[in-house]
Amino acid sequence: MLDDLRLQFLQSTVDGLRVGAIFALIALGYTMVYGVLRLINFAHSEIFMIGTFASLFVLMTMGISAPVGGFALIGLILLMMVVSMAASGGAAVLLEQVAYRPLRRKGASRLAALISAIGASLFLQELFALVIIPEVFDSPGRNNTPVPRILEREHLFNIGNADVSNDHVIIILAALAMMVILDLIVSRTKIGRGIRATAQDPEAAVLMGVSIDTIVRVTFLLGGAMAGVAAMLYVMEFENTQYNIGFILGIKAFTAAVLGGIGNLRGALLGGFALGLIENWGAIFVGSSMKDVTAFIVLVVVLMFRPTGLLGESLQRARA
Repeated sequence: MLDDLRLQFLQSTVDGLRVGAIFALIALGYTMVYGVLRLINFAHSEIFMIGTFASLFVLMTMGISAPVGGFALIGLILLMMVVSMAASGGAAVLLEQVAYRPLRRKGASRLAALISAIGASLFLQELFALVIIPEVFDSPGRNNTPVPRILEREHLFNIGNADVSNDHVIIILAALAMMVILDLIVSRTKIGRGIRATAQDPEAAVLMGVSIDTIVRVTFLLGGAMAGVAAMLYVMEFENTQYNIGFILGIKAFTAAVLGGIGNLRGALLGGFALGLIENWGAIFVGSSMKDVTAFIVLVVVLMFRPTGLLGESLQRARA
């Protein structure tokens, strides 16, 4: 066991940071919505799923079936990212308009919104399984849908006995860059001040001239856009998607948000990377087949012993 740990620890750490970056980006959507509305948007996993199919649509439209390189690769990654962000962000805004806003205006309970979220999640899954995937992507709706490889994996350097390839670097740096941008938007811009004010005291924010509907719409847009980035990185790395691809990933991202402190942007970052590392380190001892179980165990332990998460700071307390 000690030999396995010594041989696999560094590689598991690198792989954990890679998948943790994806968890963190998805977790930002849960954190943004919870910070403003105190609502767990369980349909956020389907927002991620929509982003994966948006990236696949770009590849199909451009006829990409083999890896590309150089500036063509950079341009393709940026195009996939923009389209996925637009698709996921737009879907998140539409979801808020249809599933949540009518309930919010009627003063419905959070339980009603939660039930609406679950219903929207199931609806989007079945919509893609029965209509979108067969009609648009010409693939069996409930089967795994392959995604063409666009990036030829290349070794860059070693950290001890761990191999670091170009896909590891792209995913981690892209995720960190998007998180920094989101943090700057929330902490430094006028709309960010509106988000923090609404999260802290919606009634006072209205008296100060803040449009709650606009803030909520922007919140869903930003959270959905981060899920779109995660979706693009996921299909680039794992080269497949499915109508229910977001189910397990969504639960893990929610676990990451809770682990870091749900409602805390930097907590989502910390929780995502921490969960990725915990999963991969745990696989050394219990096997890779138990990775999914690890996420549920972490969620239970965090809720039992530190329900506020590692940072435990809500969005409204972000720096002014």
